[in-house]
Amino acid sequence: MNKDEIRRSELSSFLRTRRERLRPADVGLPVSGRRRTPGLRREEVAQLAGMSATWYTWLEQQRPIKVSAAVLDRLAQVLQLNPVERVQLFQLALRAPVVQPSPQRHEISPLIQRTLDRMTAVAAFIMGPRWDVLAWNLPARAFFFDFEAVPRAERNLVWLAFTNPALRSLLVDWPTRAQDIVARFRGDHGRHVGDPYFEQLISRLRSVSPEFTSWWPRHDVRPQSEGRKEYNHPKVGRILAEHLTFSITDNPELRMIVFTPIAANGSVEKFNQTLKSFSASTKSVEMIGA
Repeated sequence: MNKDEIRRSELSSFLRTRRERLRPADVGLPVSGRRRTPGLRREEVAQLAGMSATWYTWLEQQRPIKVSAAVLDRLAQVLQLNPVERVQLFQLALRAPVVQPSPQRHEISPLIQRTLDRMTAVAAFIMGPRWDVLAWNLPARAFFFDFEAVPRAERNLVWLAFTNPALRSLLVDWPTRAQDIVARFRGDHGRHVGDPYFEQLISRLRSVSPEFTSWWPRHDVRPQSEGRKEYNHPKVGRILAEHLTFSITDNPELRMIVFTPIAANGSVEKFNQTLKSFSASTKSVEMIGA
């Protein structure tokens, strides 16, 4: 499929999954008899949105038709989309905002790397639009994941979360965390739908992960956000850390993710212990290789 065909397929699936999660009672419709399909019928959505059933059906059938922002706004209301899902609908239907195809490799300036290296009390790394991890500091390798230990092609946070046992065991309540990753990645994919750089990663994930294959078609979408999570570090046990995401001004497609241990459950001390242990082991390896 070409890029536009992929976009229409994504739009079709998104509309269908949002329609199927609603019950007639959710939108004020009477329930009469047994329904053969879950959720609302296509003609019910069309009626509530003030559009023809044929026109809405064409949208779900991936027809190459144009739709106005006003119609999309009514659909968003009928389907009870949250703000993040509404953005996803407009991105898929209007191809807006238009984003250029992602380059295979974003450049990280020496200044960004020096800034990371000076952040010694927190773990931080730079992530590209496809969730490729492009740069990191030493605490990130010690606490979160040693990105240098895997080939460049595998330095992708979504890929590692589903294929790497070390990262999987680090994330407490992995099924919940992994579904959250899929939903946040889905939002970034919506801005780049049809981009071969993204589609290749999705295809690889579907070929190796039954969980990803099961969750991806749900079309759950969530924003990038701050928060607090628990991690199960193999050397020191449970660590509580807060995470923040920052856009890089010179290139908004790049984001800096920062993890800060909190003063609870000995998390700060455990975090520092992981850094000391990792630094010592790194120096030992360097001495052997010298």
